[in-house]
Amino acid sequence: MSPSSPSSALTPSAQAGSARVAAVVRHAVAAGLLGEANPVAGFIDTDGVRASVDALHEAFPGVPAVLHTFAAKASSLVPVLRLLARCGMGCEVASPGELRLALDAGFAPSKIVLDSPAKTRDEIRRALAVGVAINADNLDEVHRIASLRPSDAVSAIGLRVNPQVGGGSIGAMSTATATSKFGVALRDPGAREQVVKAFAAHPWLTRLHAHVGSQGCSLELIAAGIAETYALAEEINETLGRRQVTGLDIGGGLPVNFADDEVRPTFAAYAAALRAAVPGLFDGRYELVTEFGRSLLAKNGFIGALVEYTKDAGGRRIALTHAGAQTATRTVFMPDAWPLRVGAFDAEGRPKDGPVVVQDVAGPCCFAGDVVAHARELPELRAGDFVVLYDTGAYYFSTPWSYNSLPRPAVYGYGLAATSGREEPMVRFAPVRDAQSLDSVSAESGLAHADALLNLRD
Repeated sequence: MSPSSPSSALTPSAQAGSARVAAVVRHAVAAGLLGEANPVAGFIDTDGVRASVDALHEAFPGVPAVLHTFAAKASSLVPVLRLLARCGMGCEVASPGELRLALDAGFAPSKIVLDSPAKTRDEIRRALAVGVAINADNLDEVHRIASLRPSDAVSAIGLRVNPQVGGGSIGAMSTATATSKFGVALRDPGAREQVVKAFAAHPWLTRLHAHVGSQGCSLELIAAGIAETYALAEEINETLGRRQVTGLDIGGGLPVNFADDEVRPTFAAYAAALRAAVPGLFDGRYELVTEFGRSLLAKNGFIGALVEYTKDAGGRRIALTHAGAQTATRTVFMPDAWPLRVGAFDAEGRPKDGPVVVQDVAGPCCFAGDVVAHARELPELRAGDFVVLYDTGAYYFSTPWSYNSLPRPAVYGYGLAATSGREEPMVRFAPVRDAQSLDSVSAESGLAHADALLNLRD
């Protein structure tokens, strides 16, 4: 059986990747990690994560100073973040919670970058006290940092700019449009001059940051935004007559191919596009910071879910599973922008074969639109079978939506090892996050204050 693709047939590399997942699914079912008691779970391929990090580092050979950071929002799980830290990554955070997770995971403060469009004074004080880098989102925030920054601060401080080079195919993921909420809009009247004046007034401003977008953005669009930012850095340094801007945070946002298992575009292709558009970027005059998330983890994880029931409606087979909008939120609400491949497995976790049937794969949430895959051709699913949602290692199960008070699913890391005399590799699992208990659901919903509203009547 091959996983159903929304747009193309599988390549040989996709078939190999699917075979690897199939081995993990079978072992997960045999170990009880997936089944009646645990109807949905997320799985992270630790070997795949290491390989993706290696590919990122290899794409920037000979660059004197580059810090590759991982966007914590793409997998806000401490064990995953710690693995990335051990692989030599830094961490990009966008909230007090993410900063706490990054520190708990073991990232050195000097390798953490705080980005957020709405930092409070307390957030800024905390970041400056710890020594993490800060990218101010706007000129008012620069003034706020100036009022809070102690004279002995070691945090690198940058300013985010919006090069306004346009959007990609997914508007919600495009951050360099004319009216984006992020950064200082460089093409607005007078904005560029105000940025130069801010750097002149604050010698501790030493970085520029830009991020064009992620999914749906082409390499050419991303490179164009970075080229604009590089040109601004050159302009600032020339105007001030000194090399004040010494670092460029070029963001991340490499799109992911969800059609099959092939990695495209690669980090090497991304670096090549940058070299073509901005040759001076790699000559060592600027320290570089990157911020990748989805492109590092998406293909290194999947969701497995039990098929609880099947039914027919209007001539369409519907498989009701435990993986829906609470884990695949973007796919449910924007199915054309975020299509996922689906694999069908039997009750023992083995890939199903046989004649395909057009089926909807729906989730457990109590609204009609909770459908992960529409009219997908799959071997006929039955109650007790399992489905796999591929390419969900980033965002999907690490940042679940608590609709219907559905508990957060368990997450496991896995590794495969070849063993002599066996056709199938040995699979080892490690817990990443326990499944949420109903006690925890109730506690988060205010159980400790259950009687609080009963005494407010006059």
